[in-house]
Amino acid sequence: MDFQLTDDQRALRTGMRELLERRFPRTRLRAVVDRDAERGDGGAARGAGLDRALWRELGAAGLFALRVPESAGGVGLGLPEVVLAFEEAGRALLPGPLVATELAAGLSGSLAAGAARGETVVTALDEGGAPVEHLASADVVLALGPTAVEVIPAEEAARSATPMRSVDPATPLHRTTPSRTRLDQADRTDPTDTTDRTDQAGPGRSGLAARLRREAALLTAAQQLGSASRTVELAVDHAKHRTQFGRPIGAFQAVQHLCAQMLVRAESARSVVYAAAVTEDPGDIAAAKLLADEAAVRNARDCLQVHGGMGFTWEADVHLHLKRAWVRAGQWQSAAEGEEELAAGLVSTVETCL
Repeated sequence: MDFQLTDDQRALRTGMRELLERRFPRTRLRAVVDRDAERGDGGAARGAGLDRALWRELGAAGLFALRVPESAGGVGLGLPEVVLAFEEAGRALLPGPLVATELAAGLSGSLAAGAARGETVVTALDEGGAPVEHLASADVVLALGPTAVEVIPAEEAARSATPMRSVDPATPLHRTTPSRTRLDQADRTDPTDTTDRTDQAGPGRSGLAARLRREAALLTAAQQLGSASRTVELAVDHAKHRTQFGRPIGAFQAVQHLCAQMLVRAESARSVVYAAAVTEDPGDIAAAKLLADEAAVRNARDCLQVHGGMGFTWEADVHLHLKRAWVRAGQWQSAAEGEEELAAGLVSTVETCL
């Protein structure tokens, strides 16, 4: 079997990278970070922190409609292609509720159409009580409860929300437990199918909300993978050009080992994330999220080590990758939840063999 990317997949990845380099270069990232850090309100101002023009351009480019059928105006691709696009978004540290908007675009109704075009900004609220990102910039909130998927106007959700201090200056967070209005629970694969898909408690549960959680975990893992890969590039580039004792620091074995370990983590995570995108197995997705979280956080830390004192300065980008990795590691599937999912799968396998 050939597990290499197809020509179309490579073209998609290249196109996404070029789009982000053109519309969200480093200068734009720094402008967003510096503005939000100076404001210091946790992104509480309505509409703060999100470039609506860029969001619409991402929608026009098809980012949020990659899995929407061509008959419905989408691109008609699959989860592996979405993972490639989100990996590039993670590499660029693109801010915004990308995952929730992509999930909403796959549902039915006017919400899906607006999300797919980038005209409606959607954030998400999980039953587990995780903070809501970019609430002030969102139009609606996708609420994933224990037995249903529901939608809430963002203004309604904001009334019961409290801004939280976010370690990442480009990811404002709120804590909220609002009342909710039921959303059509039609399955993505068949918009005409309105069969009630209630979730079961615990690992391995089924239903629309559970499936959306798994997809969200995988797309978050893809973003973590992109960040992990980017910090490898930053560390290697710095090691090539930073001189000490008359030669590049990359000539020293200790620095070489750090960079090599970073590459191994990133490539190991890449293999698992790509595989999970193909199988869509809950256990594979849990493993992908665990490895991608570890790769993103540990690679950012090692990248700081390679940069030395310079890496801790505000002007360097390394700390931004570490802060974003910390935030993403707690989103959709924490390490404890992922380990519980894997353990449940192992127990089920053993019981089947007995």
